[in-house]
Amino acid sequence: MPSPNLHRRVTRKRRLPLACPRGVRVGHAVDPSGPSGTTVVLFDRPARVVAAVHGPASGTYDIGSLAVSSTFGRRDALFFSGGSLFGLDAARGVRTRLLELGRGEPALGSAAPLPRVSGAILFDLPAGARSLPEYLALGYTAASAASPGLGVNGRLGAGSGARVAKYAGKEFSRPGGVGIAGRRLSQGHLLALLIVFNSGGAIRDPESGAWLVTARRGPKAPILPFSRRPSAGAFRTSPATTLAAILTDLPLDRRDLAALADYAHDSIARTVVPTHTSFEGDVVFVASTSTRAQSEREPGIRGLAMDALGGVVSSLVADAARGFARTVAVS
Repeated sequence: MPSPNLHRRVTRKRRLPLACPRGVRVGHAVDPSGPSGTTVVLFDRPARVVAAVHGPASGTYDIGSLAVSSTFGRRDALFFSGGSLFGLDAARGVRTRLLELGRGEPALGSAAPLPRVSGAILFDLPAGARSLPEYLALGYTAASAASPGLGVNGRLGAGSGARVAKYAGKEFSRPGGVGIAGRRLSQGHLLALLIVFNSGGAIRDPESGAWLVTARRGPKAPILPFSRRPSAGAFRTSPATTLAAILTDLPLDRRDLAALADYAHDSIARTVVPTHTSFEGDVVFVASTSTRAQSEREPGIRGLAMDALGGVVSSLVADAARGFARTVAVS
């Protein structure tokens, strides 16, 4: 059991209403001794989930069974965590909380319940750090703090220690953090996005082309990507990751979920410049909470309908980037 003293010290953020599928709860926990934390997405009932990774430097937990053809592709919870590989300990804390809530189905050959959890981590460890946060406790706390809705934009949870625009060197980078967005579709269904920006690249509005967050030498001295003095070596020493969860109550099959993941990665590539580099492992989870599950033999939403949903995903990434950028502007 994680330390109860740590639980009391972890801060919780005020939440704002935003379109989010029913049965989804989000919680954040921040380590009080340093800028790192964990974000947890809990599902009231197991959700169909697909994961997609772009970039060769990812850190993930149990996503092998989230392929399109997976047999065990449902999850009780997802988590994002700082701490690099140490952050994977958050999975145990999330699972502990799920067991307390009576969640989990019997594992094969056993009567013991097994809550299913997947997640991904980002690198936010400060140079020369001698002590590390208790990520197991942070996972437990974030899961315990989860409440309906997406929460708020800003420097919290897994984004509390994140940095963006590292391409010119960490000393010119900017604070990273969480961006959220949601949309109610015409038939009453909901599509929502939670994204953690910890990118090597700058953040750009994919609709207007305006730079939202860039590296800079001072308040009025931005350093744009691919500028006259690029620092190619910065990428070799600045691991970076963008993590995202798309949440919906649409009755999508696994192929549809995978298609939305591809749309999301395309949108991230238009928003984070550059992205999917050699030292990044960008991860997108797409989850459907719909109880009207479709079998693999039945058609999902195809053609123009999926293209329209892809357009909504692109808009959500843009909205989340702008919301996140506003928190950087006032930080």
